[in-house]
Amino acid sequence: MKTLRFVPLLLLLAACQPSSTQPETGQQVAEAEKTVLADHDSLMVQMDRLYELRQQLAKLPAADTVAVGQARRAIVGAENGMMDWMHRYRRPADTVADTRRLAYYARQQERIDSVGRLFESSQAAARQLLGSSPAATPASSSVTQ
Repeated sequence: MKTLRFVPLLLLLAACQPSSTQPETGQQVAEAEKTVLADHDSLMVQMDRLYELRQQLAKLPAADTVAVGQARRAIVGAENGMMDWMHRYRRPADTVADTRRLAYYARQQERIDSVGRLFESSQAAARQLLGSSPAATPASSSVTQ
């Protein structure tokens, strides 16, 4: 009977012990945040290249204005996608539950990956147009026969 008095005390002490999964979850949150921000940083490095490509497209002769216009709009869309992501990104407070923070970073990872795909496709389209334009190729074959 006397040992039954200590059972609630033992249960209370066991409940107060920190769970061994809490540090792991906290580390997962930190890694998820690092990954999202690293992807953002790698895309930010490409922002100057997007601007340069847009300027080069503006200087192209009017051979195919529809394709050039589409490529320029794609670049502007990629730039706007990055700006939109940056304006909407809000680091969750440390008081928010780890599972909610992980879910937030998973959504942000999807969004920044989408921005990355916009960057890739818009740059590829611009490079293809610039590579096929007469102004982008060297003028070494301008000898008349």
